[in-house]
Amino acid sequence: MKNLLTIGKEVYYALFLLLFYCLTPCASCALEPSEILVVVNKRMPKSIDIAKYYMEKRSIPESHLLQLSLSLKETISRQEYDEMLKGKILKKLIELSSEPRISTLVLIYGMPLKVEPSELSWDDKKEVRQFRKKKKDLLQLPKPIGEKVKLLLKVLTDNISVLTRMKERVSVDSELALLEAEPYALSGWIRNPYFLGFKNFDNAIPKDKVLLVSRLDGPDVSTVYRIIDDTLYAEKNGLKGKAYIDARWSVPEGETGSGYQFYDASLHKAAKYIEKRMEVVIDDKESLFKENCCKEAALYCGWYSLSHYIDSFEWQPGSIGYHMASNECSTLKNTTRSVWCLKMLQNGISAVIGPVYEPYIQGFPIPELFFSYLVEGYMSLGEAYLVSTPYFSWQMILVGDPLYQPFSPIEN
Repeated sequence: MKNLLTIGKEVYYALFLLLFYCLTPCASCALEPSEILVVVNKRMPKSIDIAKYYMEKRSIPESHLLQLSLSLKETISRQEYDEMLKGKILKKLIELSSEPRISTLVLIYGMPLKVEPSELSWDDKKEVRQFRKKKKDLLQLPKPIGEKVKLLLKVLTDNISVLTRMKERVSVDSELALLEAEPYALSGWIRNPYFLGFKNFDNAIPKDKVLLVSRLDGPDVSTVYRIIDDTLYAEKNGLKGKAYIDARWSVPEGETGSGYQFYDASLHKAAKYIEKRMEVVIDDKESLFKENCCKEAALYCGWYSLSHYIDSFEWQPGSIGYHMASNECSTLKNTTRSVWCLKMLQNGISAVIGPVYEPYIQGFPIPELFFSYLVEGYMSLGEAYLVSTPYFSWQMILVGDPLYQPFSPIEN
């Protein structure tokens, strides 16, 4: 994550409002199997078998399976996204429009993770080459370089970023969430109207144009079957174990002045909600949990170890968690990498959230929202993710069964 000391005024105000929300039990939108469309890349071996296994276990209608032929790479072009993915899903949604509305997409092992920016024009490519040459020449100047050169380097870097449309890079899942909402600006994030922090805002996208998107995915076929089976086991028998919350600072006094401070304070608040269900171990030191110290881990949230998973956890069947750092879901297949989402899945977790690129801290689900609604038991995993994630057409991915409801409702 970039060293973003403060978050945008709009976002900070929205998050600040959450301090005044009463997170009482509420009736969820009651996600039903009939509202799910399962999407599979038939070019990936065993992916259709996984899809059918999941659909049978969850009683999803057979007609709600869409088989596509896509690249096996984790990153696809904007053109492939538009023509081979977005267009064909929209067509399928129209075919199913006489049934209850499809509110949720479940992407199966083999679906791409990331969408590249739109293709550059010839003139833009030429200008990018010129800027890169100037930047290379400046970097070859004798060290130390002066302030004017540093400023020029920054200007060149910013210009290259704009011309190459780096803010158009998104996760497939987050882009598909707005499948029915187009047209909208591709550069930068779009406010999620379901996010409770934007409750009193005028949102550009109406709720009925938003889809919940998650995926059943991982480094190999056996991991995906394990996710499905462990989820069903925990749903039947209850999610057992401990929650581990890895903050960096102690509970703040007064207002929280930056995005990092807000999210750290939110970790402490999340711990208070989770205590209704299970024992919570909270660490408020800057160091992370040590290896092999988190026994019987059922829930986890923490930060910040960039692309370096710490093998601290004994994951329980049905366990859920996320680590707040950049790029931690940049791959689910390259097992030589040590990004958190991949390694957590390899080591036994059943649901995880993470970004494919740089999300900035405000791109992550708010811990107190996500975990409070999850442990109250009125929302499924997917619904808790939906109301706690601020932006779509951005970087986040949820790996896990959106129907998974690890807790029964708390009776007051």
